[in-house]
Amino acid sequence: MFPLWDDVPSLRVPFVSYTLIAACVIAFLIQMSAPQGGEQIVREFGMIPLRVTHPAERQIIVETQTQNGRRHQEVLDLTSPIPPLVTLLTCMFLHGGLMHIVGNMWFLFIFGDNVEDRFGHVGFALMYLISGLAAGVMHILADSTSFIPTIGASGAIAGVMGAYMWLHPHASVMSLVPLGVFSRLMPVPAPLFLGIWFAFQIFSGIQTEPGGGGVAWWAHVGGFVAGLGMTAGLYYLGGLNPQLKSTTPATYPRYGDPRRRW
Repeated sequence: MFPLWDDVPSLRVPFVSYTLIAACVIAFLIQMSAPQGGEQIVREFGMIPLRVTHPAERQIIVETQTQNGRRHQEVLDLTSPIPPLVTLLTCMFLHGGLMHIVGNMWFLFIFGDNVEDRFGHVGFALMYLISGLAAGVMHILADSTSFIPTIGASGAIAGVMGAYMWLHPHASVMSLVPLGVFSRLMPVPAPLFLGIWFAFQIFSGIQTEPGGGGVAWWAHVGGFVAGLGMTAGLYYLGGLNPQLKSTTPATYPRYGDPRRRW
């Protein structure tokens, strides 16, 4: 399922969400304009679990097997111009390709504005960054000896999604749902949409062997749980902005209107 929009109107301009999107896009453009597609930027500013868990290491020897069966040794440089722990933050603003950044920024655009309404600008920024840090820590716990750079805002955005599920349990998300060779637009209850997404991350994480590349599934799980937990805690402590009511009707049809058919 791919989200297209939700039925919760934003009541404030989500300055922080827009700023985060702009920062990620600018960082991506810098990556793409750097030599070799920004490989050095990714290596130096991406989060490498082994570099965080063994900060004294400067180089490691990696042995790989070629297609003809021969073994090949390669020396990998783990040095970075910033402390290893800081890469837990910098990695959130780097992305591995066009589809990676477009997908992440779209999810942030869909879910970020309503969460920022309730957290406020400063609170939302803190929640986002803490969720991203939690995602990085979870990835390290799941694969502490990995020497593969981890990049992307997915973990922090997963925290936003966890917060959204708590704050808007009655919302619906208009989604593009694949049905075999066809796809259909249909409203999906937000808890169902986000619950399926979260379950898929756990299932994929269990199926993925440590040490491999690809998607950092457990980082998504860690970010989602962190965002959900922070939101629940602040909700019961009264630390969230009150849920305001819109004074104008939404400019798009509500999913509950029986006259509409999708």
